[in-house]
Amino acid sequence: MPLLEFTPSGIYCRQADIYIDPWRKVNKAIITHAHSDHSRWGMKHYLAHPMSIPVMKLRLGNDISVQPVEYNQKLNINGVEISLHPAGHIPGSAQVRVSYKGETWVASGDYKVEDDGLSTAFEPVKCHTFITECTFGLPIYKWKPQSEIFREMNNWWKANQENGLTTIVTAYSLGKAQRILQNVDTNIGKIYTHGAVENTNEVLRKAGLDLTETSLITRDTTKKELQGNLIIAPPSALNTPWANRFKPISDGIASGWMMLRGTRRRRAADRGFALSDHADWPGLLQAIKATGAQNVITTHGYTSVFSKYLNEIGINSVEEKTLFIGESIDTAEEEKGKEEAVS
Repeated sequence: MPLLEFTPSGIYCRQADIYIDPWRKVNKAIITHAHSDHSRWGMKHYLAHPMSIPVMKLRLGNDISVQPVEYNQKLNINGVEISLHPAGHIPGSAQVRVSYKGETWVASGDYKVEDDGLSTAFEPVKCHTFITECTFGLPIYKWKPQSEIFREMNNWWKANQENGLTTIVTAYSLGKAQRILQNVDTNIGKIYTHGAVENTNEVLRKAGLDLTETSLITRDTTKKELQGNLIIAPPSALNTPWANRFKPISDGIASGWMMLRGTRRRRAADRGFALSDHADWPGLLQAIKATGAQNVITTHGYTSVFSKYLNEIGINSVEEKTLFIGESIDTAEEEKGKEEAVS
């Protein structure tokens, strides 16, 4: 019997009777991070890192039953030692280490190995079996250092300002929006936010995260106030009446899928920045090597391609299906991007 099983409800540790990021209602769940595909409503009891809990309550309701678990804090559940370790994905994101009778498994959730200066940096955890995402598990995906990405973003913002344009960049409201907020040059101008981003900022600030000052866009916010400044909004805001009322604008998308030019063209955005909170191809291989794992299970992403490569280099690997999404602008765009990447 494997220490962790893939069941119709999620990743299950039978000995401890607990699930990791379940996608169906269960009694007890360990949550790797607060993104909606990993943290779902309906569990009787949750365990999660303290930084994830405020956002979970924002999205799932204040009445959820949730127990905080710090990084490296050891829990013993029916003889199974369970602990959380930094995943570097977003604030509060964690890998789950499960150990029983000398066997150790690690479920990574989502992760990246570059230290973004916002999330607690990824920590390799030694194990026998490693469950890895592979959202960007193809050799074409190699991220520039984020310092280069933000230099490009700042130059774009400056140029827009000089041309009398308002700059809008879209990014996930949890994680990437705050990463952009912390790394753009606020000497250029003010930063305004869409309500979805600002709601997340507010709960993260209350949880102790020191975030750059932002201004919420309301019905009373004028185009004149916004001109030359930067707006951070969720991807759903692009090319909508909400965004169009701030014209003249220049808009951009921050996503790993921006490695593919066709994706930006189809979204009709002015700029694309290949900024992802997921590991690229070298990052995935670096993380797996650091675990020392003899067995690797690939989930959500290019599972078959990545698993095949691992087997070719001598690492035993199999695929498993989950309901995790990884990173997407929207589902249709993600699938189209995958087709282009492998063609």
